[in-house]
Amino acid sequence: MTSDRRTFAIISHPDAGKTTLTEKLLLTGGAIHLAGEVKARGAARRARSDWMKIEQQRGISVTSSVMTFERNGITFNLLDTPGHEDFSEDTYRTLTAVDSAIMVLDAAAGIEPQTLKLFEVCRLRSVPIITFINKIDREGRDPYELLDEIADKLALDTAPMSWPVGMGGLFEGVYDFETGELHLPEGDGKEFRGKTIKTEGAEDPVLADHISAEGVARIAEEGLLAREGYPQFDFDAYRNGDLTPVYFGSALKQFGVEEVIEAIAKFAPPPRPQPSADGEISPERDEVTGFIFKVQANMDPNHRDRIAFMRQVSGTFKRGMKLTPSGLGKPIAVHSPILFFAQDREIADTAEAGDIIGIPNHGTLRVGDTLSEKNEVRFTGLPNFAPEILRRVQLRDPTKTKQLRKALDDLSEEGVLQVFYPEIGAQWIVGVVGQLQLDVLISRLSAEYKVEAGLEAAPFATARWVKGVGQALKSFEEFNRANLAKDRDGDLVFMAKSPWDVNYQAENNPDLTFSATKER
Repeated sequence: MTSDRRTFAIISHPDAGKTTLTEKLLLTGGAIHLAGEVKARGAARRARSDWMKIEQQRGISVTSSVMTFERNGITFNLLDTPGHEDFSEDTYRTLTAVDSAIMVLDAAAGIEPQTLKLFEVCRLRSVPIITFINKIDREGRDPYELLDEIADKLALDTAPMSWPVGMGGLFEGVYDFETGELHLPEGDGKEFRGKTIKTEGAEDPVLADHISAEGVARIAEEGLLAREGYPQFDFDAYRNGDLTPVYFGSALKQFGVEEVIEAIAKFAPPPRPQPSADGEISPERDEVTGFIFKVQANMDPNHRDRIAFMRQVSGTFKRGMKLTPSGLGKPIAVHSPILFFAQDREIADTAEAGDIIGIPNHGTLRVGDTLSEKNEVRFTGLPNFAPEILRRVQLRDPTKTKQLRKALDDLSEEGVLQVFYPEIGAQWIVGVVGQLQLDVLISRLSAEYKVEAGLEAAPFATARWVKGVGQALKSFEEFNRANLAKDRDGDLVFMAKSPWDVNYQAENNPDLTFSATKER
């Protein structure tokens, strides 16, 4: 049944606590039941979703992870996205595969630049958003100020669903407007361990038995103002992307985590129709259809595996079924479809619309491919973006040229980078949208492919895909061969020394198109 699926992403600025929230949602959501024991990681508390070596070293997420778990009859597919702006391409593609999102804000920082960018991507696709204001156990900004900032910067109505009883050193708990429950901290670490006081409302005298007079006043006065001064939760407005329910909490201390997962179950939409070249494809369609939004190599370094992540759009998938990838044209049998818990995995016998399944393959499946039973559907909306940083790759050991080519092909398939093969010259050029991606490239070349390489400046500033026909294209190629390359698909790319160079060529070649995006 598609109605019991919730496929959602978590978006945030780096350091807002997204990975911590992901881990706590998995624990609260009973992911242990599906994926086996989650081993304690000691003081580092390294999240299960950050499995890549560079992620563990730097404490950041640089690749999207997929985690499936069940709770109270609902199957949740959680897509943890990179928060770092240098990985916006991977995040954009991941957001094409979800039906809703949780936006995590730091109570001290509010809306930061990357949050704003990711929100705009969600808005383009009308993705409904639940907001979690995190780290209220630390010193933070006034709750009203945070709510007003969301409304002003995002043009989004805010409906507070809970309220912090003080912040930082004055933190005494979280009051739930919907249930009238007060969630209290316990122990030296002031964590939530299930101690909840039921009340008859914000004026209930029982509150005074558990929190200070100031805390009681906060619930009565601030709570009343919050409920009266901001819109009430409206289901249709939320589903349309016009309103966000707001929860206050602390992922680290377990406050608000259960309320957020309950909100996803109760409010978030089941699988939504997806755009295709022939209009929207409904999840109720009988035919199995889906699209590849991510490819990940070497999740298991012992087996050199490559997994394509497919968002199933319609139909009931059964293990062993034959599907035709749009990029291949002939059917492939999917014998070992996978459900994920970060690196851990189990074979999926069936899958429904909204599910994310992993398909092991050897380079057959690419980002943007449509898979279907009849090969009549083409899903749209998964672009490549022109790189903003270009570098030449320097191989330390010339005998490893073959391994380097294999590595660059793998990583470009994943969307970590783009690789360009110049028409003149032997040094390959890699393109990325952010500096951190270059660090990841070097780290992964060494850790996963045993290839030691360096990077040097390339004489180019950006790249554009060139399209045209006949003599116009032929003449352009003859005059600009030193500035031309092919991407891994064999498509022609103009390597520009500056944005001015792009404009100059576009003006002088009106019969050609110079595109900053390439849709798969």
